[in-house]
Amino acid sequence: MFSLGISSILLLLSRVSWVAADDVNFILDIANDVVAPDGFDRAGVIVNGIFPGTIIQANKDDVLHITANNLLTDPTMRRSLTIHWHGLFQMRTATEDGPAFVNQCPVAPDHSYTYDIPLNGQAGTYWYHSHLASQYVDGLRGALIVYDPVDPHLGLYDIDDASTVITLADWYHLPSIGLTEQFLEVKSFHEPIADSGLINGKGRFVGGPQVDWSRINVVAGKRYRFRIINMSGYGEFDFAIDGHDMTIIEVDGVSHAPLRVDSFKIYAAQRYSFVVHANQPVDNYWISAPMEMHHSGDNDNLDGDNVFAVLHYEGAPDADPTEDPLVAFKKGDELEEHLLVPLFNPEAPGGAGPADHVIDLEFKEEVNRTTGHRIWTINGLGYIPPDLPTLLNVIANNATGMGSFGPNENTHVLNFNETVELVIHGSAGGHTHPFHLHGHAFSIVEGMTGPPNFVNPPQRDVVGIGGSTVRIRFRADNPGPWFLHCHIDWHLEAGLAVVFAEAPREQREGPQSLIIKPEYLELCPIYNALAPELQ
Repeated sequence: MFSLGISSILLLLSRVSWVAADDVNFILDIANDVVAPDGFDRAGVIVNGIFPGTIIQANKDDVLHITANNLLTDPTMRRSLTIHWHGLFQMRTATEDGPAFVNQCPVAPDHSYTYDIPLNGQAGTYWYHSHLASQYVDGLRGALIVYDPVDPHLGLYDIDDASTVITLADWYHLPSIGLTEQFLEVKSFHEPIADSGLINGKGRFVGGPQVDWSRINVVAGKRYRFRIINMSGYGEFDFAIDGHDMTIIEVDGVSHAPLRVDSFKIYAAQRYSFVVHANQPVDNYWISAPMEMHHSGDNDNLDGDNVFAVLHYEGAPDADPTEDPLVAFKKGDELEEHLLVPLFNPEAPGGAGPADHVIDLEFKEEVNRTTGHRIWTINGLGYIPPDLPTLLNVIANNATGMGSFGPNENTHVLNFNETVELVIHGSAGGHTHPFHLHGHAFSIVEGMTGPPNFVNPPQRDVVGIGGSTVRIRFRADNPGPWFLHCHIDWHLEAGLAVVFAEAPREQREGPQSLIIKPEYLELCPIYNALAPELQ
């Protein structure tokens, strides 16, 4: 619990101001209902009556006003919620970023919160999802697309709209709370394994009904910008389209030089834009996305190779392709990530010179000797969220130094505008861990195939890290508390995360200070008054 004096509240509220821009309003009614994306009925989470949730679309200079109405009632799942707007930098609006107890208290049942987000010129492929425990695995997730009217790649494609958004996801037949408890209590030796993989919300499981594959429609001769998002809590996918190559032009919201590939791997939370020229004979073609999960044999329902959709040319029969579904992977040229080159400002922060602040992060899987629970640790600590969100600790309690945060908050203080280099290494446990940094895109300067690169390394906000060391760099120019965590949701729940308290003083005062709204200050008192089962 915390309190702020009247003078403090007035000071904070005086910071609320928006520059002139188009206001774009969305309402998200978040509720429970029975869903069956792979033909198996289960209670899940829907957004505006659909799964996956409503696609949010805007232009790069808009201000988003997204009202999340919490209508959740099912006691087998979490009934409070938060929403993270994955990939948006949230300059001065760290209050709107979403991670529970880092940036905000959750929105209580039968309450609403409006996220106000100036896009500040950002454009690209993003998504939204719950950031409270493993809630998004139950369905609270959807695409968020920000268009650039002067996109540098406009000349490469003809069509870019809601019909060209492709979502990939893993799907579980059991609610996430029980799966998380089982994993943490080491009742199951491995991570929970999904029952199926989905493309645009449709898939199949072994022995289940023959659900129609999702169909993506094209017209011969047209060029399409497809935006693909891996919304999984665990699964990684290999992606290809039979008979068609792809030209990658965007990676996690960052424009890159066009790069032609036949297939690519995409880890949880990553995104790509790629151009496909519909220049093949009018027909139906398999879209193949075999899903990889370590220890997938733990669930007999899952056939990870059986994840497909259909690229349907106008004028072709309304039928599945007749070719071998996996034929798309019988040719080479899979994406090599180190070949991606950012289109603008390609040099890594600080160039080849030493970084101002180097942080070594070593992660591994352990068992807590006191509780017997499974944990994932970074530098020996499993992240445990505080009762008071990190942001409010900084703003209300004047937290500035490392000693201002509890040991299991695993929080590192960064100075404003310094060049930060993260050296991430450790025991992968057989996984490739998709690490996501909030509030920034970063340069991957070392760790992929190829030599260290400070001149024009790939830039993105999620990087897959296996057993080797990866170095990334970013500029600490965005005051706020920012999560760095594994996007395998089971690993985040087990503690695989750190927080960067970036420029604490600048969060409170000066031109970079955070915008604080009265509605934001009401979230914690309302949440803290809930009965424990609603938390």
